[in-house]
Amino acid sequence: MRYMIVTGLSGAGKTGMLRHLEDSGFLCVDNLPPMMIPKFLELCTASSTQVKAVAMAVDIRGGAFFDARAVCRIIEEAREAGYPVETLFLEAADDALITRYKETRRDHPLAGPDVSLTEAILRERELLQPLREVATYVLDTSGLRPRQAAARADKMIFEVGTDGPRMLIEILSFGFKRGIPRESDLVWDVRFLPNPFYIPDICMYTGLEAPVRDFVLQSPVTQEFLTRVEGLLDYLLPHYREEGKHRLMIAIGCTGGAHRSVAIAEALGAYLRGQGLAVDVNHRDIELEKLLWQTK
Repeated sequence: MRYMIVTGLSGAGKTGMLRHLEDSGFLCVDNLPPMMIPKFLELCTASSTQVKAVAMAVDIRGGAFFDARAVCRIIEEAREAGYPVETLFLEAADDALITRYKETRRDHPLAGPDVSLTEAILRERELLQPLREVATYVLDTSGLRPRQAAARADKMIFEVGTDGPRMLIEILSFGFKRGIPRESDLVWDVRFLPNPFYIPDICMYTGLEAPVRDFVLQSPVTQEFLTRVEGLLDYLLPHYREEGKHRLMIAIGCTGGAHRSVAIAEALGAYLRGQGLAVDVNHRDIELEKLLWQTK
C-alpha cells in the first residue's frame, strides 16, 4: 500500500490536489489531526478492502493540533514501523497566494484583525519549514492551473517510466432497445455485424459462449472493424489520459445486448488488457435478454 501526506501552504492547491489523488485511486482524508495519522495507517493496513493507496491532508488548519516538527516525528516513527510514508509539499510565491486569496475572498487561517494576509503567509512559511525540508516531493504551483499542477504531481509521484496514474477503462455492452448508457464516453453501434439471433442453432447462446462468440468474431467484417477500432483506441487513449481523464467508458451496442455487443466488448477488453491497461468489462442487458428468451 502507498501512503501519502499532502501538506504545504494555504492557497497552494492542496484541496484540488487531494481531489486529483482521489480520482487517481487514493483513499483521501482532508485536514486529519496529526496525532491520528498512526491510527489511520493501522486501520488502512488492517482493512480488508482493496484500497492500494491513501492520502492525508495535514496542514495549518489543524490549529492547536498542528505542529510541523511533531508531524515530522510522526512520519519518521511511521516509517520505522514499516509504513513507507511519502510527503507532497505544495507551495507558491507570495504574489500568487495573495492573488488567489483575493479572487476567492477567503481568509487565510492565520490572518486576523492584527495580522495581514502578507504577514500570515510569511508566518505559515516559517511554521511549515520543517516539513518542507523533509518532504519527498516539493511542488511550486505558482502560475499553474489545477490541471497543470496535477500533471506535474503525476510526474513526481507515480512510477518512473509512466506518465501518471493508470486510467481505468470500462467497456459496457448494451442493447439499443433499452437506451444508450448515459455515462458512456465512446459509443459504437455494432448492429451492422452478422446477427446470431437469426441462426436457430445458436440464437439461445450469448456472446460469452463459444457458438456466438466464434460466429461474430470470425466474420471478416468483424475482424476489420476490430482492427480499425483498436487502432483508433491506440491513438485516443494517450490523449484522454493527457487531458487528465482517469475513467473512460466505452459502450458497445447491438439490438438486445446479448450477442454481438457482448462478443465485441470481450474482444476489445482482451486487446486493451494485452496493452497493459486496466480494463473492466460489464454487460448491462445480457441477463434481461436471457429472461426474455425463457418466456418465449
